[in-house]
Amino acid sequence: MATVARSNTREIPAGKAVHAGLSRILAIDYGRKRIGLALSDDLGLTAQPHATLERRNRRDDLRRLRDVCREYRVGHILVGYPVHITGEAGPMAQEAARFAARVEKELGIETELMDERLSSWEARRIIAETKPASRRKGVAVDDVAAAVLLRDYLEQRREKNTGRS
Repeated sequence: MATVARSNTREIPAGKAVHAGLSRILAIDYGRKRIGLALSDDLGLTAQPHATLERRNRRDDLRRLRDVCREYRVGHILVGYPVHITGEAGPMAQEAARFAARVEKELGIETELMDERLSSWEARRIIAETKPASRRKGVAVDDVAAAVLLRDYLEQRREKNTGRS
């Protein structure tokens, strides 16, 4: 079952994932209409937006995620856990948790929930700062929100590994 990481992250147990020994991390910004994806580099140091998938149906969504995991040798998956600003889990958080559990079961890759408060807000800010207004219309924030989630996870992991809090 997926767990929620808030300020701490946990190490990936050796051999837990089907793709053990692989270092790429896939972050998922789960939504009812779209799924934003971001990938780490092979060393697990950087986060880059990858794609925004339009939701179709559960089987097809899982097939496309499986394809991404195989192509990019993903060994760990993060799913954004959309809690309210107060930290309360609402219906969408529960839906994301069920999705994460399904992903872990179907793909055989350890899947972890991570608090994603304000990631979509930050993604919109990043897009506003980096794209001219004329090119922003219709730009999905989902993959950028997933990259924000992954960046935060990688930073927390680095801080934990270097002993900084």
